Amino acid sequence: MWWEFTLAGLLVGALVGMTGMGGGSLMTPILVILFGVNPTVAVGSDIAHGAIFKTVGALQHRRMGNVRAQLAGWMLLGSAPMSLLGVWLATWLQDHYGKGVESTMGRVLGGALLFGCVGLVAKSFVRAKVATDDEFALTNRDRAAAVLIGLFGGFVVGLTSVGSGVFFGLTLLVVFPLRAHKVVGTDIFHAAALLYVAGFGHFIAGNVDMRIVGWLLLGSIPGVLIGGRLSLSVPDPLLRIALATVLGLSGLKLIDVPGSGIAIVCVLGVGMAALLTYIGRHWVQNGRRAALAEPPVGTEAVQRL
Repeated sequence: MWWEFTLAGLLVGALVGMTGMGGGSLMTPILVILFGVNPTVAVGSDIAHGAIFKTVGALQHRRMGNVRAQLAGWMLLGSAPMSLLGVWLATWLQDHYGKGVESTMGRVLGGALLFGCVGLVAKSFVRAKVATDDEFALTNRDRAAAVLIGLFGGFVVGLTSVGSGVFFGLTLLVVFPLRAHKVVGTDIFHAAALLYVAGFGHFIAGNVDMRIVGWLLLGSIPGVLIGGRLSLSVPDPLLRIALATVLGLSGLKLIDVPGSGIAIVCVLGVGMAALLTYIGRHWVQNGRRAALAEPPVGTEAVQRL
């Protein structure tokens, strides 16, 4: 049965479209914990899948005017080569230690998820100065900071697939005066380009299962489009705390803390139900607003009389 992959893609795609984060942070542990995929293959397949569906989200946010392309380009200058280094290290570990590396990679991934959990909680309390579109301009300091952020984040993404949203989204919010929806759009735009580089490296190394990628895309592409439309109306702090909870539980599970597996399945189930409920209520409310905004039938004729 492959429909479970499509359902997981829908959930993760919607979260990425709304917040710019949660792709590798959720999808990789879902593949490892729930579906029993080899951690190295899970990382490679998730990165290849993320490159495709985040491109769809990036194009949507670009049309909505939420992308700072120059800023994303400077980050990519540092993140692209370092992501290939991360891919090489992951492959080297697999080749030299065989199945023994699975537990090691799982623990590395768990540590990255716990880092992402802390980062998301910190992001919920960050209140950075926001510049308007006319005021925002990259200085030499901004360019250097963007490259340094890319160097560190790119290596983590290549090694674990985690960080393209959590790490870059957090640093964008703290270091640069961007509005929340600009952070989401710029982050997704940069992540799409970065994941193509890292995904190509994993594909060459044989770490990508194209069947998994295809079934995930069936859910994640419509999910990211739905999430992008909802990005301006979703209460970000509450969503970040919920996502941080899932990341923390996933990290504890990969580090092999007893009881965390059952907890994460319960949290994912509740989260999926809450997300579907929110989307349904949002569509109903929009339908009511549209109905109230339209004049009753025959109004124009009466006015002409």
